Amino acid sequence: MSSVAQRHRRGGPDTRNYGGRRIKAGEKQAMVERYVYAYNAFDIDTMLSLLHPAVEFQNISNGQVTVQTKGIDEFHALALQGKTLFSSRKQTIMHYSEKTNSATIEVVYAGVLAIDLPEGLKAGETLNLSGKSEFTFRDGKIYSLTDIVLD
Repeated sequence: MSSVAQRHRRGGPDTRNYGGRRIKAGEKQAMVERYVYAYNAFDIDTMLSLLHPAVEFQNISNGQVTVQTKGIDEFHALALQGKTLFSSRKQTIMHYSEKTNSATIEVVYAGVLAIDLPEGLKAGETLNLSGKSEFTFRDGKIYSLTDIVLD
């Protein structure tokens, strides 16, 4: 197991240890909100502390998977890359819903680019999107996360 996975396996820094017990309804929402808050603040350690070591992530845009990671190490590398792309970013939760072992949020997103992108957007410009994020949980952690861009 990697050092990143070992560091975050037991709950990581500054987070409740959910252990192997089942997550209650209010705890799922609190975990999702904490993840979004950490994401907005570029707090990668807190983001990782909420994730299962075998976390699976996908980003879907125009019906196509544009990014995919498996495991906390790949997710960590992607999170570090995202930190260099944006000087600021904010996901705002517009709606929250959950089922037994999953939760979905609808979000609006605004990110100020730190670098020029090949698609033509330039550093300093704001990327505005709406979308949803689907979370599933295992062993008291976020096991999968799928971000779906809606526009």
